[in-house]
Amino acid sequence: MFKPVDTKIPSAVEAEASAIYGELFPGSDLAAVRQVFGWAAQCFGGKYDGYQAIDSVYHDFEHTLQGTLCLVRLLWGRHRANVTPPISRRMFELALVAILFHDTGYLKVVGDMEGTGAKYTAIHVARSGTFAEQFLTAKGWSKPDIAAVRHMIRCTGVNVSIAAIPFQSVEERVAGFALATADLLGQMAADNYVERLPDLYAEFEEAARFDAGSASKVFKFESVTDMMSKTPGFWQFYVLPKIMNEFEGIHACLNDPYPGGPNEYLEKIERNLARAKVKSGVAT
Repeated sequence: MFKPVDTKIPSAVEAEASAIYGELFPGSDLAAVRQVFGWAAQCFGGKYDGYQAIDSVYHDFEHTLQGTLCLVRLLWGRHRANVTPPISRRMFELALVAILFHDTGYLKVVGDMEGTGAKYTAIHVARSGTFAEQFLTAKGWSKPDIAAVRHMIRCTGVNVSIAAIPFQSVEERVAGFALATADLLGQMAADNYVERLPDLYAEFEEAARFDAGSASKVFKFESVTDMMSKTPGFWQFYVLPKIMNEFEGIHACLNDPYPGGPNEYLEKIERNLARAKVKSGVAT
């Protein structure tokens, strides 16, 4: 069992990420972790020039921190299991940047007063990649490192073709699969996942109104109850095959002990799915 970490508190997630980073790469300067968490807080908090604070109700900073916590735990488990190829210190740092920036596509520019950032749901992955590139270029990052971050962010797309992502190395691909897996598991295993589904539904509704030609084809639900009733199917027919096949089963690195022990994230998701069934009236 992982120790409890409150994802509503950015400093708590940062502390856990720093502890894992320090264990995986002894002697490394923890300032690298502190810096990227500071960047993310700046962007989501409306303190980055030209952008407003995040106003998407479901895809808020806590959502990002849920995925971040899952990612560092997954990479830690993979390291302990001695799975090859190993993830280098630099690739860990790039993955951390990518997960913390993977939903910056929901940020609105200053002066954009129409709706919330949820209206960008259908295009938020592309917007996140562009935002990350602009931000990191201004920080003087190299083109290969920026490309790695963009490739990892692309892995989180709902209908992404993994084969079309030009990964620069096997290590980068593994990190991308870990990130996308953590994005899915981190949110679905959250204690308040079921309670937050109405917020997610509201975001899908707004996205469909903003871009009926694309968003409604992907995020079509009749009601919150309909979405809740379909959540178990979403897990069974979309998420589970995706993490097991496309992302090569990297979620097993969360098993304790590896490889055949229980997976706390999967267990929490199963409990959430059961609660969703009850709330939707599917299970009585």
